[in-house]
Amino acid sequence: MVRPARPPLQVLVVDDEASAREELAAMLRQDPRIGEVRLAADGLSALRELEEHRLDAVFCDIQLPGLDGMELARLVDRFANRPQVVFVTSSAAQAVDAFALRVLDYVLKPAGSPRVAEAVRRVVEAAGAEAADESIPIELAGVTRFVRRSEVRYVEAQGDYARLHTARGSHLIRMPLAVLAERWAGAGFVRIHRSTLVSIAHVDEIRMLDGHCSVRIGPDLLQVSRRHTHQVRDRLLRTGGLYRAG
Repeated sequence: MVRPARPPLQVLVVDDEASAREELAAMLRQDPRIGEVRLAADGLSALRELEEHRLDAVFCDIQLPGLDGMELARLVDRFANRPQVVFVTSSAAQAVDAFALRVLDYVLKPAGSPRVAEAVRRVVEAAGAEAADESIPIELAGVTRFVRRSEVRYVEAQGDYARLHTARGSHLIRMPLAVLAERWAGAGFVRIHRSTLVSIAHVDEIRMLDGHCSVRIGPDLLQVSRRHTHQVRDRLLRTGGLYRAG
């Protein structure tokens, strides 16, 4: 047996059908990349497992009693330490909606060992790429397009929405700024104001004038609140060559 290069994955299988749940769990336990396999028969039980245990992935049916798989995925997407979600279901009808929720894979039942192994490979790959780029779905006139997180220069809060600013324009998404700030903290984004989040990689200058701090990103000059000034200056000055007085 080849030893896995990283610690074995801790996963959760969620399915209300006992036979399907046990069959999938058995396939996962045969994979040397998998460590513990936990089981849940419904969405609420799955949510409790996720709150009590640090898990790498959830292999989940969509049709569940009570809290269904899509609703569970929406809740998981808000976790600070977000496990990967793999849907294992009998219908392809919700595949587009699933990937809009950043679901990693969509496996159709009945799933054989090779297909499950491929899903595990994707989980391992995602788990080993903590700084991997992310695609954000943008809905416009019935068309879904994707913006890469690495393209986002800064984000502005607009109520329960957030406006993503890139070199090519701006895009409104239905997600509070606070959620993005938490999700993207490890990807080089820092809060400069209660309504503004910036990508450190895109900051050209940090300026101090009459005690007021601002950062320049391309042609845009963004104000830094007094509350965030010390943290922002420390974080940005570590990159070097960004400071300008006056």
